[in-house]
Parts: sequence; C-alpha cells; structure tokens
Amino acid sequence: MYVCICNAIKERELRAIACSVSGDAEAAYAALGKEPDCGQCLCEAEDILAEERAGAIPLALAV
Repeated sequence: MYVCICNAIKERELRAIACSVSGDAEAAYAALGKEPDCGQCLCEAEDILAEERAGAIPLALAV
C-alpha cells in the first residue's frame, strides 16, 4: 500500500527502513532519498515507523 502518493513510498519500504534509521518520518524519507511534499502522509508514516520499531527485537536479545 502506498503511504506517500507524492513520493510513491510504500508501507513495506518504511517498515524495512524503520529500525535502521533513527528519527521521524522525515528522516526515514531522507534515507529513502525523498522528502515530504504535501505532508498529509506524515502522521501515518510516523505510526508505521513506531509500530515497526516497537515490534523489533534488539539484536543482543535475539541471540
């Protein structure tokens, strides 16, 4: 599903990058080589990042 229509950013792209980038949705977009345009997607993007980060298991605990 597209989260950001302006930049064609998909939910799976945000989930894939969530744990490798600290910061907000704008930081995640920058890591993808994009920047917000209209900004209507930012709240949903923040929710997706938070959800993915909350479900992540720290590597030290995964061993």
